[in-house]
Amino acid sequence: MNIAVQKTLSLLLLLVIGFLLRGKLKDPAQQKGLKTLILTIALPAIIFVALLKAEVQPDLIMLPILAIAFNVILYFILKYTLPAFGIEKDTSTYRTYLLLFPSLAPGLSCFPFLIEYLGDDALAWGALADIGNKIFVLIIAYMIAMRWYYKINTEIKAGNGDKIKSLLLSLINEPINIVIILALVLLSLDIHLVDLPVFISSAINTLSNLMTPLVLIFIGIAVIFNWKQIRKIAGLLMVRAGLTFLLSGIVLVFAPQLSYAAIMVLVVFPQSAVSFWPFAHMAAISAMEQKSEIQKRKTFDMELAVNIIGVSLPFATIIMLTVFSFGELFATTTTLFSVGFGLIALGIIKPVLSWFNIIEYNPTLEKESQ
Repeated sequence: MNIAVQKTLSLLLLLVIGFLLRGKLKDPAQQKGLKTLILTIALPAIIFVALLKAEVQPDLIMLPILAIAFNVILYFILKYTLPAFGIEKDTSTYRTYLLLFPSLAPGLSCFPFLIEYLGDDALAWGALADIGNKIFVLIIAYMIAMRWYYKINTEIKAGNGDKIKSLLLSLINEPINIVIILALVLLSLDIHLVDLPVFISSAINTLSNLMTPLVLIFIGIAVIFNWKQIRKIAGLLMVRAGLTFLLSGIVLVFAPQLSYAAIMVLVVFPQSAVSFWPFAHMAAISAMEQKSEIQKRKTFDMELAVNIIGVSLPFATIIMLTVFSFGELFATTTTLFSVGFGLIALGIIKPVLSWFNIIEYNPTLEKESQ
């Protein structure tokens, strides 16, 4: 059996184990604790190890720039295409999709596969790219969300400098970013993992080994099977994935000399699930609206936001497993463009059919035609 297929099956087995544990971890607080363990211990440890093992070149500064460019480009594409899917502009549904879809959560959906299939260098590249994504989800997304909030609640005075300051502090204080900064400082001093005391490197390596099983078990626990919700959201997730494959293919056209590992990072990193950070911004704004004495239109649809995150995580996992299972096939622009357009076509089938149904069966139109 193909090695990639065997690895995929072993990872799927971990997902099944997580699914079987759902009954034992029903409490949201327990699931939150598992996610906290992943994001504050296992993920920082594996990123620290990967960076200190990798040869980080100065030109890799382009990675965070490319990541934030992807966030911004996808945001503007969705801004003008979401209405074509029947999502009315300037509604809570529209704003919820627009804030969540350009964001990425590679720690829970991409990094485990990078380390398992490609190794330390690829994970280090992904970690560096995530710096740009973090700037988008923590700062830019927050500023967009607050602008919408104040636009709706015109009687509230703007003055969110303290909020932005606190978000900048959270960007600095987040464990993942701390270890990235620490690792880059050590590398600048020519200190690598082998140069650290054995008891330190051994402890960090042991913690990093928790990453893949914990993440996949968490996905198995968190996955939802509400088919009505899945049908509602999956179409737009397909369009998002299709657009992302197209953007990756365009970059590859201008950088055909990239190595196989670099191409795989270019392809799968933007396919990460949507981030929890924009949801946190939405929750904060929702809490502010609930405290307000004047009832206004809601800025975001919180129930929809939860469902998007719930569907996005397993959806991204399927994409990752598919890409790595076929390997070299996804390292070509032909495949990326074909799959990209194919996913977009699948995603727009329902809106297109609905459009034709309106024309064909709308009683008002039939009466007017007579």
